[in-house]
This record gives sequence, structure tokens and C-alpha cells, in this order.
Amino acid sequence: MESRLIQAALLAASCLAGCGQTSSEDAYASHHGRYLGIGVYSAGTMWSRIAVPDRADAAVASTADDEQVIVVIDSRTGEVRQCGNLTGYCIGMNPWAASLVEGQSSPVRMREHTADLQRNEANATQAEPEATANAAAAVRN
Repeated sequence: MESRLIQAALLAASCLAGCGQTSSEDAYASHHGRYLGIGVYSAGTMWSRIAVPDRADAAVASTADDEQVIVVIDSRTGEVRQCGNLTGYCIGMNPWAASLVEGQSSPVRMREHTADLQRNEANATQAEPEATANAAAAVRN
């Protein structure tokens, strides 16, 4: 009997909680935060290749450690920022303002490019059969 009363009270409370809801348009128009989330994405291979300033502490996360990139827009300036989830390192895109330091706004400097990675991967794949053949020949001799 007591559990039924508790269940009824919880059901009534959850139903009434929705009474003060506003439409999504009203909620968007009346937000009080400056940054709006665009999304969270997997950090791709190229994210780890961004040339960032040297870290003073080797234990601090690098862009290679970032697993996600969080993308937000500044509702006041329109700037879009992409930030690593573990480093907190952000790059921004805002062609009409210069709020980020050099190297953190698009286009960013890269240590390697996608074409370099693909070329290195192709060379490694091509060299693998040759290395296997050389190792087999050395064993026979």
C-alpha cells in the first residue's frame, strides 16, 4: 500500500514537472550562456598533427591524447572554436576578428599533411614484402 502511494506521488510529480516547459525556440532565445554547443566529434588523425607550442610538463596531455573535439560557437562574436577534450587546446575560425593568437586560427600550421601520411603509409606497405623476403633469405643463408 505504501509503495503504491510513493509510485503515485512520483508519477504526479513527473507529470507536473513538464507544466513549466517552454518551446525549444523560447529556450534558445532566452539562453543566458555565451557559448552554444555545435557538437562533439572524434579527434581525427590530423588533429594530433597540429603544431602546438612545446609543453613544459611531459605529463600534460598533447593533441595526440585528445579523443574528442568539442565544437562551440560564441553567441556574441560568431566565432567557432574547436577544442580538444583532454588538452583544452582550441583553434578558432572567425575571419572578421583576430581574437586568437597566431597559430590558433584557421588555417593552422601542420607538422604533416594528409598526403604525407598517405605517401608514408604506401611506402611502408610496399617495403613490407621486401623486408620479409630479405629476412627469409638471411635465414636460408
